[in-house]
Amino acid sequence: MQEEKTKNRIASFRDLEVYQEAYELSIIVMTKIVPKLPPNEKFDLKDQLSRSSKGVPRLIAEGYGKKHQKMGFQRYLDDAMSEINETIVSISHCKDIYQIEVALCEELVGRYDVLGRRVYRLSETWDRFRYKGRRYEG
Repeated sequence: MQEEKTKNRIASFRDLEVYQEAYELSIIVMTKIVPKLPPNEKFDLKDQLSRSSKGVPRLIAEGYGKKHQKMGFQRYLDDAMSEINETIVSISHCKDIYQIEVALCEELVGRYDVLGRRVYRLSETWDRFRYKGRRYEG
């Protein structure tokens, strides 16, 4: 007997695995990395890392709310990918300049890299789904 793949129904942005991963990563960054930055980075690296890491799940959630607009979700996923890249650079700065949680930073960079690829694939899949017999006005 062949096992069937069970597809989970997406009823909310919270059901998206990319949202769940982005949210989890933002919590780790905010609790394990940001507090260890020196005070002189308060208005630069600390603020930037806080904004970009928290921006990823926010953009995914906001974009999901506009999923029926012609390019709504896609634009937000593109912006989320930009925030992911920005977060990777900021985490790399934390590791390379301040030697903050080096092993954790390396793990986070890897996880954000995978997340970026998953968000990209979601964007590509969503684009194909959107044009598959559906025409949304937006």
